[in-house]
Amino acid sequence: MNPPMEQVTANVFANTRIRGCNPSYVVTTNGVVVVDTPQLPTRAVAMREEAEQHGPIRYVINTEHHVDHIFGNYYFKPVPVVHHKGVADNYMVVAPILDPFADAKEAIPTDDPEGEAIFPDRDEYYADPNDGSIVFTGDLKLKVGDTTFDLIHVAGHTPGQIAVHVPEEGVVFTGDTIFNQCQTWLMTSDVDGWLAALETIRALDFDHLVPGHGPLTDRSSLDDQRAILLEWKSRVAAAVAEGLSREETQERVNLEERFPVDIGQEYMMDYIMGHNAGALWDQMTADKD
Repeated sequence: MNPPMEQVTANVFANTRIRGCNPSYVVTTNGVVVVDTPQLPTRAVAMREEAEQHGPIRYVINTEHHVDHIFGNYYFKPVPVVHHKGVADNYMVVAPILDPFADAKEAIPTDDPEGEAIFPDRDEYYADPNDGSIVFTGDLKLKVGDTTFDLIHVAGHTPGQIAVHVPEEGVVFTGDTIFNQCQTWLMTSDVDGWLAALETIRALDFDHLVPGHGPLTDRSSLDDQRAILLEWKSRVAAAVAEGLSREETQERVNLEERFPVDIGQEYMMDYIMGHNAGALWDQMTADKD
């Protein structure tokens, strides 16, 4: 069963109760704009059907390149996709330690068994994943009907990270610049850039914040996210200052008591803790070389 979308304002809807990111859409006087798409196939199809009840979908906007934000684009063809060049450069790229297509497929048996029937094979997917047809650098402003969409580059969590500010609705979609009440994934993030991104978002005029993960919130989450990032930095920096190895740092630095993992990630706590500590150790020791 697909959890219902939550109504944020009269024209903004989001789903915070499924595995993956918080896919959302905004209803305008000239159709609908989707912000991030569900990773799970049946959730993507259901969201598209619901959104189209309000009018044609004019754009899909991706806030970053991680698979849980973009895989569902495949089910929104031929809607134009808008994202930053940093997303385009990393779109579903297979690396030695990361295969986003395999990650998407791995979730099907446990989280979306009905989606197996519409899950593409690898060659079919990569032939036309519905990646960006509008790719920009810097910032971008879109006007759809009477609604403004300010796409603001806030690199940090990922190089192509954006926030989507909809001033007429008093809403900002932060993508994974905010993990609300759940564990933060640092991945290969630029944490200093991430801290600066929080201040960029803080300067915007909004009442409602749709995070990349976790429940709907407000600007108070900016301080919460800042505190977590600073704690990760300070604790790993202390380990590096003591001369601890990467493995020793991973054993010592652990913030699992702070928050639960997000929906569908219950088995991944140890991985997240180790990956976060290890990635920061790599960055901090590289800076010393």
